[in-house]
Amino acid sequence: MTEPTEHRPAPPGEGAGTTPDAVRCSDAERAETEAALHVAVGEGRLTMAEVEERIARVYAARYRHELAAITADLPPVPDAVTGWRPVVAAARRQVLTELATLLGKGGTVSTRRRLAIALVTLAMVVFAVSVAVLALHGIDGDGFEHHELGRE
Repeated sequence: MTEPTEHRPAPPGEGAGTTPDAVRCSDAERAETEAALHVAVGEGRLTMAEVEERIARVYAARYRHELAAITADLPPVPDAVTGWRPVVAAARRQVLTELATLLGKGGTVSTRRRLAIALVTLAMVVFAVSVAVLALHGIDGDGFEHHELGRE
């Protein structure tokens, strides 16, 4: 029994834009390409409209070379870095952005936003100083005996 023609895969070389050595793309490769597009929009290389249009092309693509064409104008996405380095780098970028906003270098920003940034920054500084004092003073399970509190 033969398959209906709409479900039968076209052999390589048939169809628009294929080559004899075309390799079909997998769902994982589509997801990888979509992730690269999300990185590009996060970096400001693409607009949301461009990303939406390209993601539609990603899921319509059948061959690897079609996926490669979608991201050809973007720099390669580096392999994922594990550990604390990406977290610290992201926190550093955020702190610098917020500091620029507080100093008025971030364009027009509402007073409410500046106040919120200042309060969060103050809370973070107080927390960091408290942790540093506790760490330097010593936190142990012996309680307050070394302060001689409660002794008579």
